[in-house]
Amino acid sequence: MKQMQPRQNYLGPGGWVWAGKYKLERYLYLLHRITGLGILLFLILHLCMTTIFRIQGQDVWEATMALLHNPWFKIGEYLVCAAFIYHALNGLRLILQELGFALGRPTPPVYPYKDALRKKRPWTIAMIAVIAILALVFFYDFIVGGW
Repeated sequence: MKQMQPRQNYLGPGGWVWAGKYKLERYLYLLHRITGLGILLFLILHLCMTTIFRIQGQDVWEATMALLHNPWFKIGEYLVCAAFIYHALNGLRLILQELGFALGRPTPPVYPYKDALRKKRPWTIAMIAVIAILALVFFYDFIVGGW
């Protein structure tokens, strides 16, 4: 009797990026992970800047603040703001899906199969549009110099 070998399903780091059959939802998941890590990095840097450097005296504090007025850090602030907006709205979308509000009713299993999540794709696209509009508003405010 021929023994069947299990299918090798290990994708390594490429499995993070390769969407496969999931398409848009997989990329939203990947971007949610990346923005979460970016927000965590910002939080660690922010706590480090506001506690450790402030304790070391006024000279160190003023030197740190002079460094943070660099245009590269301003771009970083914009990216953190955009990441926070995306992460919050996508988290809200995931909560609504988990509670069953955004999934819709199940469809009968008739070929070609259509799952309930694909029916709500316009809501996902609308949420991405809202995120893009908010990011453009913050970017415009950043360029004009409102920060």
